[in-house]
Amino acid sequence: MPIARSRLTSQGQISVPADVRRKLGVGPGSVLEWDERGAEIVVRRAGTCTFEDIHRSLFHGRPPKPVSSKEMKEGIRRYIRKRHASGRF
Repeated sequence: MPIARSRLTSQGQISVPADVRRKLGVGPGSVLEWDERGAEIVVRRAGTCTFEDIHRSLFHGRPPKPVSSKEMKEGIRRYIRKRHASGRF
């Protein structure tokens, strides 16, 4: 059973029902992504940053380089310990 229904206008526009907007956490100016999954189309709130953006923030602008999962886990542990030690959460 669908969550809600929308009607397509002659200009190809739809209104997102209030219940769906609340569930997605979107409002005026929000960007939605449309993705194909097999025979279905999925609509979701668009992310605001990429993995590269996060990597540059954590690693001071250096370009991403390949690392093992062990190195990645250790880097995350160090970061969490540092944040915890400084009292910032």
